[in-house]
Amino acid sequence: MRGRRTRYKYMFMSNVAPAIGFDALLASLEAAGEVTRLRLLGLLCEADLTVSELVAILGQSQPRVSRHLKLLVEAGLAERQREGAWAFYRLADRGGALARALIARIDPADPTLAADRARLAMAREARRKQAAAYFADRAGDWDKIRALHAPEAKVEAAILELVGDKPLRGLLDLGTGTARMLELLAPLADRAVGVDQSAAMLAIARAHVDQSGLRNVQLRQGDIYAPPVERDAYDFVIIHQVLHFLDDPGRALAEAARALRPSGRLLVVDFAAHAEEYLREQYAHRRLGFADAEIAGFLAEAGLQELAAEHVAPGAGESGKLTVALWLARDRRIIADQLPKTAMEIA
Repeated sequence: MRGRRTRYKYMFMSNVAPAIGFDALLASLEAAGEVTRLRLLGLLCEADLTVSELVAILGQSQPRVSRHLKLLVEAGLAERQREGAWAFYRLADRGGALARALIARIDPADPTLAADRARLAMAREARRKQAAAYFADRAGDWDKIRALHAPEAKVEAAILELVGDKPLRGLLDLGTGTARMLELLAPLADRAVGVDQSAAMLAIARAHVDQSGLRNVQLRQGDIYAPPVERDAYDFVIIHQVLHFLDDPGRALAEAARALRPSGRLLVVDFAAHAEEYLREQYAHRRLGFADAEIAGFLAEAGLQELAAEHVAPGAGESGKLTVALWLARDRRIIADQLPKTAMEIA
């Protein structure tokens, strides 16, 4: 028992960023100790930004901004995330805490940072307008999809009930799409990550995250079968209305399970099994929903323990034919702090 308890506690503690070394701290402080780079850190504390956006905000040349960004990346304060033809810069997972602490010491009314933030607001507004145009072009399709199933408000209320009100340290949204689940759940989390393969959808997601004022969210482009996230790092993972597009849902759930901390939870939200065949041709659905037993099998193969299965059906007088199902599961591993007191004493 003692060896197992120690191993699980180590797995849990290994997800906490270690204290920074002397040389690394000195390099980070040297990198931050320059006007443009400090301004860049101030902006990256607010949002993930492209080089072109940073060039417009700072009013400096692209080569100059890129050079400063390169130095911040090398110092571990920032990182570069590729999304299709674009590349976004954001605060690094480890060095970001130091950057935020430095920026927090600056007077919020400082004219330099205030001017940068004003221009950042203009960049965010441009993102919002681009997202609005995208949805305006596709409004008919979105409205048709919404009309197919139980009202979103009922589904989201069921999601919140299953999540509970206990704070989350790490939240992961696989197939984040428009980032609606991040808008709903990220306020409960210390940090939240959304992953999507589509650069176009990530642009929409980023606009929604900006508009919601969420500063604890990162967006990453990646395949749900090989998500660009840490293993054993998240105590809650959600896959919302994604599985019915996939050829191999079980594989996606296995990857989601690998991202969970010991005792972490996975929530799958999708359609219950149905017979609306036209969804394959018109909306690229690969699967016509899922039966409870099928999802239970996937979860078991992923090494997870199913906790709950709930259905939200359209009520009397509500349009739509499809029922939305929610399946909640948990990682079977245990961390030391969750062992019963008697077991701790025996060990």
